[in-house]
Amino acid sequence: MNTLAVDGRRIIDNFGRERIFNGLNFVYKGCEPDEDGVIRYKSDITDELLKKLTAKGINIIRLGMTWAGIEPNPCEYNNAYLDGVKEILALCEKNNMYVFLDWHQDLYSPFDTHYGDGAPLWACTDAHKVKKIRLIWAEGYFFNKGVQHSFDKFWDNEPYRGRGLQDRFCDMLKYTISYLGDYECVIGYDVFNEPYPGSSGGKTFRRIVGGVIKTLLFHERVDRKKLVSDALSRDVMAMLSCVDDEKVYKNIINEGNKYIYKFDTEKFYPFMKRCSIAIRQVTKKGLIFMENCYYSNTGIPCSTPRVTYEDGTKEADLVFSPHGYDLTVDTPLTNEASPYRIDHIFNEHERTQARLDCPVLVGEWGGMVPGGERYPALQHLVDKFDRNRWSQTYWHYFGGFEDSKIMDIISRPLPQAVAGTIKKYEHDKKANTFVLSYTGSSTIKSPTVIYLPQKPQAVYSTKKYTLKEIGNAYLLQVSAGKGECVVKVEF
Repeated sequence: MNTLAVDGRRIIDNFGRERIFNGLNFVYKGCEPDEDGVIRYKSDITDELLKKLTAKGINIIRLGMTWAGIEPNPCEYNNAYLDGVKEILALCEKNNMYVFLDWHQDLYSPFDTHYGDGAPLWACTDAHKVKKIRLIWAEGYFFNKGVQHSFDKFWDNEPYRGRGLQDRFCDMLKYTISYLGDYECVIGYDVFNEPYPGSSGGKTFRRIVGGVIKTLLFHERVDRKKLVSDALSRDVMAMLSCVDDEKVYKNIINEGNKYIYKFDTEKFYPFMKRCSIAIRQVTKKGLIFMENCYYSNTGIPCSTPRVTYEDGTKEADLVFSPHGYDLTVDTPLTNEASPYRIDHIFNEHERTQARLDCPVLVGEWGGMVPGGERYPALQHLVDKFDRNRWSQTYWHYFGGFEDSKIMDIISRPLPQAVAGTIKKYEHDKKANTFVLSYTGSSTIKSPTVIYLPQKPQAVYSTKKYTLKEIGNAYLLQVSAGKGECVVKVEF
């Protein structure tokens, strides 16, 4: 497998080829001990599953684990848990499946109720009890003082037994990376899932709720008669359609901007810098994935600066890994997510990419559930990712996912490695064609590799090519060489 690096807004391999990744999330959030009292890592990943996913065009996994699983007691690292991760990495390497590691959290910690995941109980320094979840899991962010105050103390690096919580977290990062060793399939490190601001996050939520009321009552683009009629008829989808307008939606969520700007620049950035320094003390290899704040999942601008070290040099191998979900996520309406609202979220992520001037690998998106015949937002986003030349990992794998209608959308013709600089690629589902155009490089000797989910009826290429069968799918390999290249495939 290849060593990857960042070149401008591209991820390239050691042959100089531009890489595009199409992937899935596999995240184990549990930290309950087995019968023998040991916490072990568990996963659906098997050799057979990886072969099936490869044949579907999946070439990367975001592999999630938790601080609580790795360090259940201060300075006592759980090698049995990490050995389980090693087994998965060995399988991935055997199947040429790339991996980036994710230290996951939701609601900061499982506390003692197991509604969340992330930090071990000893790192939850707040005395407040965490209340029972009533509607959706995320409400703990908005209302639970225990969750919010624990985050506050983490972002303030409050000492625990003489050492700051963030410092202890970085110690855990270094131990984990060192213990796992040098697997070629591991391309990088996603150090903190969806950072939440803590108490200021509660204020942000209240401001957004106020923005909803103010916007629906006074914004010129809201049809209030229709809104009242929809409310009386209890037509939730019709009510939500009033915020399909990007200007209306933006007017609502921008109420929280000032709090998130302050968090991104004063709390999360110093933490990302601290984690990046810790990682580079262990290894100079690997990409560092920087996420956005939890609220930027909804389209509030991400303002975290690019990691810059004390000597003034910027982290060379930084990748922006945004998440994005519609308002309907985690509700019975999740499969009806609005392409219009999602457009605003990912348009904002485009602006962040331009500011950071780095590649994008979307770490989480989707959140659809099996059973729906239509997933309009998914197809809309897949097309958008392709236009932007973005890699992605869908949230998340469930049993049978490889044969689901969701996979039918994700499994599409896609360039996996391009011997030059991509200009454009597009899969036209109506015409059933795929077109890739790029500028070839004379210094690259390895071929362009394009995944095709089915046998093509015809291939037109300005360079020589070969076709290789993998299961029921195909890899199209185009000869390297300088100059403009266009490849068109008809199915």
